[in-house]
Amino acid sequence: MSNFGQMLRQTLRSGRLLTDELMSRHTTFRVGGPADYYVEVERESELAEVLELCRQQSISYYVVGNGSNLLVGDRGYRGVIVALGRHFSEVEKIEDNKIRAGAGALLSVVAKAALREALTGMEFASGIPGTVGGAVVMNAGAYGSELADVLGQVRIFDPEKGVQKIPATELELGYRTSNIPTRGLVVLGAEFCLKPGKATAIGDRMEELAAKRKAKQPLEYPSAGSTFKRPEGYFAGKLIEEAGLAGFSVGGAQVSEKHCGFVVNRGAATAADVRLLCREVQQRVQAQSGVELELEIKLLGDF
Repeated sequence: MSNFGQMLRQTLRSGRLLTDELMSRHTTFRVGGPADYYVEVERESELAEVLELCRQQSISYYVVGNGSNLLVGDRGYRGVIVALGRHFSEVEKIEDNKIRAGAGALLSVVAKAALREALTGMEFASGIPGTVGGAVVMNAGAYGSELADVLGQVRIFDPEKGVQKIPATELELGYRTSNIPTRGLVVLGAEFCLKPGKATAIGDRMEELAAKRKAKQPLEYPSAGSTFKRPEGYFAGKLIEEAGLAGFSVGGAQVSEKHCGFVVNRGAATAADVRLLCREVQQRVQAQSGVELELEIKLLGDF
């Protein structure tokens, strides 16, 4: 192990360290080469020390959640992938109809907690496969709702200032975007402001949305959800279908025939397959309709 690897291991007290860890094991696309170091931290202090060590040694790092919106290159990631451990997955109800959740908690778990407490507002998130941290960073949404609608405040780690709480209004939340990446912040947790409701109605709405997803989305294949952002005034899936690209494939990657807004891994895709397919889709859609599709998924690492 390198000197940096040894220093990294010494920094960890309760977390774990893996070297040359395939990112295909940690992304919902099930593709991606090895990260030099994969670190799972269990405490905020541990996270702070790992990031400070990376800064001191000029080593790149990237904090991941469920890997549900991530495409990692086949050659992997040169640096440290930091994953949040179970300590960051706690969910609890607090005062004034609020739910507090760690950055590593799945949105589906938060939605179920809201259901148990008969609190409405999180139904839209019940089928989103990401974690709270990643969802806050990209202002995740579905079926006409988004996190900005219910997000009260966020607990963050600022490498310069330490742990802070920031109101959601300061995060510049927009369509699948926030200022968190540009500010170099790491989400530690969030508070969601919900409203009292009826558990039966909340549960019925969650079941309705689950049925819609099952009927319209290719859940049987690995993917990263919606691959392209929705262009203003259009739907990405419809534009792709109109360009004749339903079922179009590159290697093991394919435009889903069930929902053209999804690129799926049919079983043997590489990150290069996915990237090439996305470029081809963008070019053909622009030639067909004049609309430029923007990727919703995050590209990371060496392609």
